[in-house]
Amino acid sequence: MPYYAGLKQIADAVVRKRTVDGLRRLRPALATAIPARTATDTLLLATWNIREFDSGKYGFRSDEPYYYIAEILSRFDLIAIQEIRDGLYPIQKLQKLLGSWWDFIVTDVTLGSSGNSERMAYLFDRRKVSFTGLAAELVLPKDNGSKSEPVQMARSPYIAGFRAGWAYLTLATVHIYYGKGIAVDPRRLAEITAFSKTIAKYAGKLSGAPQYKPDEPPAPDNLIMLGDFNIFNRSDVTMQAITNAGFVVPDQLQDIAGSNVDKNKHYDQIAYFKRLARLKPTGKAGVFDFYEQVYRLGDEADYAKERQIKPGRSFKDWRTYRMSDHLPMWIEFGIDDGDAYLESLG
Repeated sequence: MPYYAGLKQIADAVVRKRTVDGLRRLRPALATAIPARTATDTLLLATWNIREFDSGKYGFRSDEPYYYIAEILSRFDLIAIQEIRDGLYPIQKLQKLLGSWWDFIVTDVTLGSSGNSERMAYLFDRRKVSFTGLAAELVLPKDNGSKSEPVQMARSPYIAGFRAGWAYLTLATVHIYYGKGIAVDPRRLAEITAFSKTIAKYAGKLSGAPQYKPDEPPAPDNLIMLGDFNIFNRSDVTMQAITNAGFVVPDQLQDIAGSNVDKNKHYDQIAYFKRLARLKPTGKAGVFDFYEQVYRLGDEADYAKERQIKPGRSFKDWRTYRMSDHLPMWIEFGIDDGDAYLESLG
C-alpha cells in the first residue's frame, strides 16, 4: 500500500476529496482484477508506458495522478516502465510513495529527436525481488560480413537481471520507434526485427544467473522481452518478427484486449525466449483499465480549471498526460519450484 499521509497536505479540499474518492474506487477494482501479491509463491510482472513521465507537455502532473499511479504499481512486484523523461523526479516521487523497500534502476537519457529525451526503468520491491547486478543498454552489432551499418534503435533497449524465489530473470525492455500511424512502419519493423534477432542470438550471454565456475557458462535463466513495441495487431509482420526469432507470448496474453486506451491496438507485449526455467505462468494475466475508476469521461467538468493551464486538448486526450495513453500489462508467474526439485532428487 502506498504512503497516504501526504494526502493531508493537498491544500485544495475539493481536490483532496476527489483524490481520496478516486483511490477508494481504484483499490477494490485493482483487488478484483489483479491477484493478491504473495511473499514467496508468485511473481507479478508488469510493463507500463507512462506517457511523457513527466515532461510537463500539458502541465506537470499534480499529486492526484501520482497517487493513482503509485496505487496501481503497488499491486505488482517488478515493473518495466517506459517513457520516463529526462528528470528523475517522477520515479523518485513514486519510490517515496511506495515505501523505502522499493528500488529502481534507470537508463541514461536517450539523445536525439527520435529518442524524445526518454529513459527506461525497472521498479521493484526488494522484499520479493533482488537485482543481480546485470544492467546494460544494448547497442546492436554489425553482422559478420555485412558492409552496412546495423540499424540502431531510437531508444536503446534496457537489459537487467533479477532474482525472485527460485527463478532468475533477464529482462529486456524497449520502446520501439512509432513513426507513421500505420500498421507497418518500415523503421519500426526494422527495429523490432533487429532487436529480436540480436537478443535471441546472444541469449546465452545475457544471463543474470550466477556463474559458479570460471570455465562454465552461467546457468540458463529466463530471457523476457517486454515493453512498448507499437504493434498494431497480433497478425502483423511486426509481431511475427518477435515470434520468428523464437519468442513466445504466453497463451493468457494472446487473448486479452489491446493495451491502448481504446483497447484496439496491441502496442505492449511480454514474451519469453523459447522456454522458462523455474518460472511458471499461473494462467492469470491482463491489462488494467484505470479509466473506469479515475479520470472518467463523466468527470470532465471536475477538471475544467486544471485544463486551462495549457488548453487545446480534448479531455479524453488531456487525461492521458495525467495518467497515460497505455494501460499496464501484467502476468503472474509461479516462482516456488521446491516440489519439482525435491521430486527430481528421487
